[in-house]
Amino acid sequence: MEMKSVTRSLRILEAVAQHQPVTVGELTKLFGLPKSTVQRTLVTLAEAGWLRANRKDTTRWEIGARVLAVRPAALQGSSLFAAAREPMVRLRDAVNETIHLSVPDALQCMVVVDRVDCDHAVRTFHTIGDTSPLHATAVGRAVLAHLPAGDVDDLIAAGLERFSDTTPVEPGELRAELDRIRVDGYAVNRNQFRPGVCAVAAAVLDEDGTPLAAVAVSMPEARYDGERAPKWGRLVADTAAEISQRRLGA
Repeated sequence: MEMKSVTRSLRILEAVAQHQPVTVGELTKLFGLPKSTVQRTLVTLAEAGWLRANRKDTTRWEIGARVLAVRPAALQGSSLFAAAREPMVRLRDAVNETIHLSVPDALQCMVVVDRVDCDHAVRTFHTIGDTSPLHATAVGRAVLAHLPAGDVDDLIAAGLERFSDTTPVEPGELRAELDRIRVDGYAVNRNQFRPGVCAVAAAVLDEDGTPLAAVAVSMPEARYDGERAPKWGRLVADTAAEISQRRLGA
């Protein structure tokens, strides 16, 4: 019975991926299952991070970014992963720090989907599938800076959790930081989420300016140098722009 339930969950997950955004009623007709069974399965998958309700129509379901945590073979064929890998390696070679690529799961979190390690004995480490809040991280704020003002308002209205003394939790402070990111082209995180971890990140944009992901150079605080941050920022921004161009076939 339990294996049957697992199989049903996987089939519903596949159906959502194929037909998203999809309603409970549509899935009920597709599988011929009771509505309560489909609803219960969707909620279970959402609690595990595999699915989420569509932000514009919460009666519809879609794939959550956590699906990318299974990444190796699945992501190899994606245009984002294929476009990002070589530029990330070159960025790692240029700065000799850990490089990671993260995608937004709506306004819920950022999810790490790829990483290129440096050769320092002491370095930051991001597990594929790790999640982090948008307001407290460089990758998150890089994405936020390119989202509509209404999305930023929604994030603020949901509450900004404090992770350190420097986490931007005041609405005015966060909005001012997003303005700076839009001007400079990159975001900086210095101990605002994880103690002792710093990062510089830039958004990877779609052709219409929608942020698809963010690429970051991450390092222990001991190797962070504020005077070098603008140089790192330019390198990261150039890498993000190259990923965008490669993905679009430019």
